[in-house]
Amino acid sequence: MHHGDLDHVAVVVADLAQGEQTYAKLGFEVLYRERIEEQGVEIVGMRAGDSAIELLAPLSSDSPLRRFLGNQGSKLHHLAYRVADLEAELVRLKSAGVPLIDDKPRRGAHGNRIAFIHPSYSGGTLIELCQPPKR
Repeated sequence: MHHGDLDHVAVVVADLAQGEQTYAKLGFEVLYRERIEEQGVEIVGMRAGDSAIELLAPLSSDSPLRRFLGNQGSKLHHLAYRVADLEAELVRLKSAGVPLIDDKPRRGAHGNRIAFIHPSYSGGTLIELCQPPKR
């Protein structure tokens, strides 16, 4: 990742409105809201300095995110790091033997292209790589 900046910390929540209220009381402000049907998630991004806290709410009761959450009200899901060239980074990681969930980028929130490193590599922590859209 060559010193990729932290883009966001993702937290799965059972109740998106309640999660937003919780973080708002801590002083975080909403940056964006997005619904990504193909991933089965609704997202509220809240400013955390130069990064964000992303609250993820599953759209259905049979969602993998819902199963991940279990009976908890919220649970840390992943850490996301910015990269300048996602395809090149995936090639580099794959050649280094790092197990990937995504061999190719997919669509993420607010125009990001994303891919995940398998959590078995990092001792159980899910890591997302994201390439923001060129502006």
